[in-house]
Amino acid sequence: MNIVQFAVSILLFFVLFFGISFLLNMILRSSWIMSFVYPVIVLFIVDNFPWTEYFSQPGTAFPAVFKQLGRLGIVDVVILASGFVGTIAAGIVIKKLRKSGYQMF
Repeated sequence: MNIVQFAVSILLFFVLFFGISFLLNMILRSSWIMSFVYPVIVLFIVDNFPWTEYFSQPGTAFPAVFKQLGRLGIVDVVILASGFVGTIAAGIVIKKLRKSGYQMF
């Protein structure tokens, strides 16, 4: 991965998860919902097996996904962390907007 792809990936994950989080925060009126859901989304991004295995074979699914998390490179971790920062930024923005008197829905 070259530096341009890396920078675009960071920006893309930040903007994507900021937008999704902002919309969910507006609809559900909960400022931090996506910040708590994001680690589950990361598990789905990292794993390479169907999500039903978490329920049908949890004894093998969870160790496998944690092993895959441990094998992530620094570039992957930075990109995924930028998505998490996007969810936190959306929570901060939505709280400030509500404090300023804006009511979404």
